[in-house]
Amino acid sequence: MAAQPPRPVGERSMGSSREATRAPAGSPAWASTQAITPGAALTVQRESPESGLQKHYSNLCMEKSQKINPFILHILQEVDEEIKKGLAAGITLNIAGNNRLVPVERVTGEDFWILSKILKNCLYINGLDVGYNLLCDVGAYYAAKLLQKQLNLIYLNLMFNDIGPEGGELIAKVLHKNRTLKYLRMTGNKIENKGGMFFAAMLQINSSLEKLDLGDCDLGMQSVIAFATVLTQNQAIKAINLNRPILYGEQEESTVHVGRMLKENHCLVALHMCKHDIKNSGIQQLCDALYLNSSLRYLDVSCNKITHDGMVYLADVLKSNTTLEVIDLSFNRIENAGANYLSETLTSHNRSLKALSVVSNNIEGEGLVALSQSMKTNLTFSHIYIWGNKFDEATCVAYSDLIQMGCLKPDNTDVEPFVVDGRVYLAEVSNGLKKHYYWTSTYGESYDHSSNAGFALVPVGQQP
Repeated sequence: MAAQPPRPVGERSMGSSREATRAPAGSPAWASTQAITPGAALTVQRESPESGLQKHYSNLCMEKSQKINPFILHILQEVDEEIKKGLAAGITLNIAGNNRLVPVERVTGEDFWILSKILKNCLYINGLDVGYNLLCDVGAYYAAKLLQKQLNLIYLNLMFNDIGPEGGELIAKVLHKNRTLKYLRMTGNKIENKGGMFFAAMLQINSSLEKLDLGDCDLGMQSVIAFATVLTQNQAIKAINLNRPILYGEQEESTVHVGRMLKENHCLVALHMCKHDIKNSGIQQLCDALYLNSSLRYLDVSCNKITHDGMVYLADVLKSNTTLEVIDLSFNRIENAGANYLSETLTSHNRSLKALSVVSNNIEGEGLVALSQSMKTNLTFSHIYIWGNKFDEATCVAYSDLIQMGCLKPDNTDVEPFVVDGRVYLAEVSNGLKKHYYWTSTYGESYDHSSNAGFALVPVGQQP
């Protein structure tokens, strides 16, 4: 059972059960509050202490007898400084627990209770990142309440917060009525099949959410099939991440249903199916659908069991498909034969694909050189990621020449040539389609284009 949050002092009992979000077992009841109009919210905001969010947070902690979290205090101080400089429009509040630049005391459900009371009236904050903290189902309850009351929030990151099926249900149900949130990250929260079913049901009603990330959430076959079914009708979702579900059996039912969905869905732009145990028959199902689909631009089938035989289907569909721009085949086993199939198509037929990742696919020199030759004739094909394969001297020379000739920009690949004793070698650099999907670097931009090229080329529901 989720830990019991502190009892809000002076709160009234909850109103109509149809209007209020159901709390986890043992959680306190919140007062039912009508939607706040922008004008009313601004009035409330003006009533907050003039000294800013930091002072407001400290006072509220003392009032509610809650321990002050120094990490939250530090972040709110930075926001106050931005506001004083006149940079108050569209702020994303980053309180992620994996921040390595400042001392971090991870945010608990009780901490988030206080934080949510402050944020519900902050119109200038439209993004909130509280990933890698300790919110649990208690924090999910207050996150759901925040989504009810905060009218400006378009991005919410709750990844890896130990939120379970009950917390997932709370958030999914509140999104039935929310009309502002565009991008939700639930990555790594074990909402399981039960929670996944609530999110699938939500997509039958919600018409504003554009990007939903449920990767590594232990979804089951039932919920994956439910998502595929719902997406045949939902016209709002542009990107969905269903990475690493818990699947049993060898029939690839999930891929069959997703393939059927792609034949009917004309809105989905990005689809992530990493670790779905997709084999050659599964990629055939997806490719058959892509003959009829004219919206999908980003296909992620990394970390599966696709071999060179599956590349026959993909290479063939790329001859006629003019929509796909990014394909992630990392950590499969397409080998030289598969690379040659793709190279032939990219050289002679396809002029829409911009980025291809074949990282760790057991490709040797011949296949890698063939892909490099495609970039000389195909000017649209601008990004390629090859690290983890078998480099020979011909491969190193080929990619060094590509970079020197200007056919391949250094930021658009994950290798960099260097010379030792007159011989060219390739070193790895930190570029990729989604290099910062689970983590951010300790310096530089967290979401720079070179490290997250897939999201830059296909920008759907990005955080503000």
